[in-house]
Amino acid sequence: MDRLVNTVRPYAWGSATAIPELLGTAPTGEPQAELWMGAHPGAPSRVARGGDGADLRPLSEVIAADPEGELGPRTVERFGPRLPFLFKVLAAASPLSLQVHPDLSRAEAGHAAEEARGVPLDAPHRNYKDTNHKPELLCALTSFEGLCGFRAPDETAGILAALDVDSLKPYADLLHAKPEADALREVLTAVLAADHTDMARTVTETAAAAERLAAQEGPHREVYAACASLARHYPGDHGVIAALLLNHVRLQPGEALYLGAGVPHAYLDGLGVEIMANSDNVLRCGLTPKHVDIPELLQVVRFESTAPAVLRPEADPGGEEVYGTPVEEFRLSRFDLAPGAEAALPTGTPQILLCTSGTAVLRRTDTGEELRLRRGESAFVRAAEPVALAGDDARVFRATVAV
Repeated sequence: MDRLVNTVRPYAWGSATAIPELLGTAPTGEPQAELWMGAHPGAPSRVARGGDGADLRPLSEVIAADPEGELGPRTVERFGPRLPFLFKVLAAASPLSLQVHPDLSRAEAGHAAEEARGVPLDAPHRNYKDTNHKPELLCALTSFEGLCGFRAPDETAGILAALDVDSLKPYADLLHAKPEADALREVLTAVLAADHTDMARTVTETAAAAERLAAQEGPHREVYAACASLARHYPGDHGVIAALLLNHVRLQPGEALYLGAGVPHAYLDGLGVEIMANSDNVLRCGLTPKHVDIPELLQVVRFESTAPAVLRPEADPGGEEVYGTPVEEFRLSRFDLAPGAEAALPTGTPQILLCTSGTAVLRRTDTGEELRLRRGESAFVRAAEPVALAGDDARVFRATVAV
């Protein structure tokens, strides 16, 4: 068992207070967007393996020195000698970019094509930094707002019509006139390819109308409020209009949102834990000054209306509550531990444990060694370590693999 020392990423959209409050530290005044737990090369967690705490080693180096011992034979056989997931605390105070992730075959083909063209890995127009897909799961710790997947075209056409903006009417007409996949593809393409000056005018007019409708009672009040907010953060951005095609989602604490390949999405506001396959492959659809590759994006997006995949944990006999997902790279669950209760953790796979309330105690059942985790603290457990988990009204999230 190793206590993790983790890095906070200061992205501009991050909350200045949410992660410090979770960690029990003083805010710095700067945005603190993501707390990374894992072995991603961009910011690996550090551990004091075999030392006195003064000499910290990156978890990536520890795993590389003994992959089977740290990850277990099944994980290494399936994913190679690397931790296949990244676990985060995400704290959004303003909207993130509208984006989509490729499936595995598209990531492999896209990476190979960019390598063949000699596109540098750090080039701003590079789409595929690796060959992996990037499914992800976001579990809300507070009320959490986001956008996820296409809404049914007829419903979106009604939302656009209610705004009564002349430049939106052709989009509403397309959504009524075409079959679903064709309609969604044509409207998204038209929005993203529109003249920048014309689109800036459309966004301004749409934001004003959305402000007015958000102040009224109605079934889509939150949609209009989100649109107005996006326009304030990203004035003139094509993504403000593209976002109107998507389902608006508000998660309550404990609910989770699964995002598979091809599903356009954006996180808007709130605190949550996020787990994802270890990949940096992102194609952006707007709400960002970064590169938007429209032709490649159209190859990746799934043009179909889908209800957001909102998950609630399902209890198993061992007291673990599991968020079921269809991927092998990660598995997220949680334990709610009453005083005196204890749960034995399964062995055979690597685990990261994060305490989000109360105090948890990890105990090696073979040696009696203990590690206490306060709110906001996390630990790495090697594949073969026999560990029991106890706590004092503690909630602990468990991140591992599903092999």
